[in-house]
Amino acid sequence: MKIELLIADPSGTKLYYPAVKEGIEWTTNRKNTPGKLTFQVLKDEALDFSEGSAVQLRVDGDKIFFGFVFKQQRDREKIITVTAYDQLRYLKNTDTLFYVDKTADQVIQMIAEDYRMNVGTLECTNYRIEWGSEEDVSLFEMIQNALDATLTNTGEMFVFYDDFGKLTLKRLSSMMVGSPNAYLMVDEETGENFEYTSSIDDNTFNKIKLTYENESTGKRDVYIAQDSANINQWGVLQHFSTLQKGENGQAKADALLKLYNKKTRNLKLSGVLGDNRVRAGSLIVVNLDLGDVKLKNFMLVESCKHTFKENEHWMELTLRGGEFVG
Repeated sequence: MKIELLIADPSGTKLYYPAVKEGIEWTTNRKNTPGKLTFQVLKDEALDFSEGSAVQLRVDGDKIFFGFVFKQQRDREKIITVTAYDQLRYLKNTDTLFYVDKTADQVIQMIAEDYRMNVGTLECTNYRIEWGSEEDVSLFEMIQNALDATLTNTGEMFVFYDDFGKLTLKRLSSMMVGSPNAYLMVDEETGENFEYTSSIDDNTFNKIKLTYENESTGKRDVYIAQDSANINQWGVLQHFSTLQKGENGQAKADALLKLYNKKTRNLKLSGVLGDNRVRAGSLIVVNLDLGDVKLKNFMLVESCKHTFKENEHWMELTLRGGEFVG
C-alpha cells in the first residue's frame, strides 16, 4: 500500500513529504460534520507548516483527503500530532440568509459563492423551496434544512460532502460503492465484530399530523397520515409539525409516514477490511446474520473511520439499514 501525505508551507508555495508515523486516521460523518484527518509527523529542520496549511492524502493513487491544518500538538520527542479538516469546516460559520424559490443544490451554490468555496458535482434536487428564512444559524444548518425540506416533501435523500476539495451533492442512488454484480460487500469474513440495534424509540412514527394556518379561509387545515396496523402493535407514535406556504400538506404527510413508519436498524462494525471508496453517505452491501434478521441488503454509512498503516487498512463503520431515515 502506497501512502502519500503532503503538507504545504504557510505561503502555499512549497510541499513537504513529512516523516509520518503509522496510524493515519480519516473520519467522515454524514450530517453537519467536516471530514477530519489526524496524523503524527516528526519535526525536522526542513519541515515548515502552520495552522491553515493545506494537506493532501492519497492512498494507492486514490484521492482521499484535501483540507487544512486546524490544530497542532507537540511533545518532547518532536512528534507533532496534527488535526486537519476539509472545507466543510468553514460551514460552521454562522450567518443570516433569505431566499425565494430555490432548490437545495441552488442554496449550496449560493452559499459556496458567498464564501468562496470550491464546488464540484451538485446533482439537481428538483424540489423548489418556496421560501427560506435562516437567521443567526450555521451554514451547515441552512444547507441541512434545505435538504430536509427536500427529503420530507419528496422522500428522496441526498448526500452532501467534500470530495477532495470540492463541495459535492449526490442522490443516495449515486452513492453505491461498486457496480452491478460487483458491489462492495461486508460479511463475517471481512468484518471482525459488530453491534446491532433495532428500535422504535428514535425517529419512528406511525402517525403524521400537519397543520397550516390558512389565511384565505381563516381556518386551520389539518392533514393526517397513519398506519393503523402499526398503531395497534406499537401504540401511537405521532409526529406533529406545521406547514409553510406552498407545501402540499397531504403529500408531505404521506411522504413522512413512508419515511418514519418503520423500525430503525443501526449496525456498528469494527475491524472491517479497508476500501478507499467508502465514506459517510456511501451505500454498501452487508451480508450478516444479526439474530432477529438475516441481512443481505444495502446499508447507509452514517460514519466511517479509516486507519491507514504501512501494510494495513481498517475501517470502523456505523450503518443504518433498510430504513433510510434522515
